[in-house]
Amino acid sequence: MTSVWTGRKVLVTGGEGFIGSTLVDLLLEQGADVRAFVHYKPYGDNGYLAGRDDEVDIQAGDIRDAGRVADVVQGCDVVFHLAALIGIPYSYVAPESYVQVNVVGTHNVLQAVRRHDVGRLVHTSTSETYGTARTVPISEAHPLQPQSPYSASKIGADMMALSYYNAFETPVAICRPFNTYGPRQSARAVIPTIFQQLHAGAKQIKLGAVSPTRDFTFVTDTAAGFVAVAESDRALGHAVNLGVGEEISIGALAQMCIEITGSDAVVVTDEARIRPDGSEVDRLLSDNSRAREWTGWAPKVGLREGLTRTSDWVREHVDPNSSRYQV
Repeated sequence: MTSVWTGRKVLVTGGEGFIGSTLVDLLLEQGADVRAFVHYKPYGDNGYLAGRDDEVDIQAGDIRDAGRVADVVQGCDVVFHLAALIGIPYSYVAPESYVQVNVVGTHNVLQAVRRHDVGRLVHTSTSETYGTARTVPISEAHPLQPQSPYSASKIGADMMALSYYNAFETPVAICRPFNTYGPRQSARAVIPTIFQQLHAGAKQIKLGAVSPTRDFTFVTDTAAGFVAVAESDRALGHAVNLGVGEEISIGALAQMCIEITGSDAVVVTDEARIRPDGSEVDRLLSDNSRAREWTGWAPKVGLREGLTRTSDWVREHVDPNSSRYQV
């Protein structure tokens, strides 16, 4: 069956990553001609696109290199910009890295899209830009609050994207995912961290603060949201939340994971995982009405089903001797 994506040349920056590779999979299913811009590494690691050169046009480089970005953008009909430096803890010790990758890198993409007259750019934001909720559910009108250097860098990138829309009519829309999880997610994230410990036989699950709540979206739903936003003319010049609209505390989440694996482990506090004072985001709960009304998107995978799928994937890929992924 032919889709609107059949034969379209699409670039995914950060295509080797967790959400990026899942988006690549979906675009291939839709018939797109996919190019992936992956972070160059001397040892040639293409992440979750390793060995897929026959399916995807894999181009290596650095998002901070404006010339290289311009080269890979050329000839593309649509660009999905996911390349970013993620992980809140590292932003406390290396904030300038986040500015260079997330702000400057985004500016490089915007310049290239404008230069090559690309028909659509979808830029990736994050629910962390909202900080601790002042009102719930959180709509796109909620104030942006930079509670970590990571969130500040993403706010800066979002504003740069909107400035290009306003100043140059660059056709850009912003996706703002809420706590995406699922297979391939970094072991630094809370859900893989829990399942890694459980599948390694731990009797104590070490976590940071367990009272904050999050709104978890399964990765295939997030990828579908990116595609839906790209297809929506109404989304141009705006941010669109991609969240389920349900919240759960980290503590309750951990208990659900324990139940799914049949473990008798207990949760204990690891002080090293506690965020600095004033940086913890206490509550995230999305209002996804804009996504539903403007794009027709709606999440399909419930939390328990998504956690079960994630648990199965982690179990298949965890190294029992080191609790590291075998990928």
